[in-house]
Amino acid sequence: MKFGLNQTDIEQRLDMDKLRRERLQKAERALRESDADALLLFDVNNIRYVTSTWLGEWARDKLMRYAILIPGSQPYLFDFGSAVAHKKMMCPWIADTVYPSSSTMRGTIPEETGLEKEIIDFLVETLKSKGLKKCKIGIDMAEIPIVNGLQAHGFTLVNGQRIMLEARRVKTDEEITLLEYAAATVDAAYSEVVRNLRAGIRENELVAIVNDVCYRLGCDQVEAVNCISGPRCSPHPHNFADRLLRPGEFVYMDVITAFLGYRTCYYRTFHIGKANQAAHDAYKQTYDWLYASIDKVRPGTDTAEICKVWPKAQEFGYQDEAHAFALQFGHGIGLSVWEFPVISRRVSLDTPMPIEKNMTFALETFCPTNDGTNGAARLEEMCVVIENGCRVITKYPIEELICVDP
Repeated sequence: MKFGLNQTDIEQRLDMDKLRRERLQKAERALRESDADALLLFDVNNIRYVTSTWLGEWARDKLMRYAILIPGSQPYLFDFGSAVAHKKMMCPWIADTVYPSSSTMRGTIPEETGLEKEIIDFLVETLKSKGLKKCKIGIDMAEIPIVNGLQAHGFTLVNGQRIMLEARRVKTDEEITLLEYAAATVDAAYSEVVRNLRAGIRENELVAIVNDVCYRLGCDQVEAVNCISGPRCSPHPHNFADRLLRPGEFVYMDVITAFLGYRTCYYRTFHIGKANQAAHDAYKQTYDWLYASIDKVRPGTDTAEICKVWPKAQEFGYQDEAHAFALQFGHGIGLSVWEFPVISRRVSLDTPMPIEKNMTFALETFCPTNDGTNGAARLEEMCVVIENGCRVITKYPIEELICVDP
């Protein structure tokens, strides 16, 4: 990350217009290369990608905002009530094609009101105006009445989420800069965690500290903070509790935050007081597995080659890959923490995906202790694929287990 994000007259910094333009170009290219004639998008990450608009995290699961993308046309955005006037005022790149949305709002608005019919009628007329009749529409997610209505008009529905994942698979320079800035906010959060880490603090208090740091540094969302300690470490519960930390225990954390929409997935493991040999061994094994996979990352390889260096499920105490899924894991990261590529022994060995320059993904590993305490270590790095390998953009120290005074 070469610079701050504040605009200045004396340096060329992040180019937001370029970010908007290139994302839309990539989405249009993916649409043209697919079997769909248009896209209808309800996923808030896809809406942000093609329209460069956002309403707020509260809107994520409401399904009342949507966008329509037709090749060669400016995207159509359907937004929430008075937010339309705001977009017309503040978002000139979408101002001419933003309208109030029509939605059942997760079924709370009865069908009799006719609102769900409005989206279908508008889409039909818009497609007809572009010469498209009874065409294929890619949808990422939708309410059943919308699906039924479109099919009743003779449209064929195809997987629009796959199309958008293809568009988002390789990142632009601006996207990589935003991912790195997001990672930097978590670097800072972990520094604050270590300053406060001690016996007697609770998992939820550490979660609060991370939220405070990330929001103060400008994050627009903290999606989740997993904080796991002591005997909760194995098996991994993937959430936090109100448990008091005690001397002689592991604590590992995962911070999933977002800066201008671009997310982190970023584990670190710490220890309260002096660690025994079993704890050091588990940490070292976790680190070795992680960096063995990072060393495999380069353009021209594939996800199978990366995950082959990880242990089989049975080698670290699980009956099969389904039960161990996401413990030795990789996943694309951008406007979501679930993007291409997924790297896992469960799926990648038989169906590998090629690794390309400017892919961005997180690699994470896990190893339980062998001393019967249910302790475990968990580590993760965010990576950018470069010309001849991989650049790690998560910077908080990882080489050795950090033990804090109890």
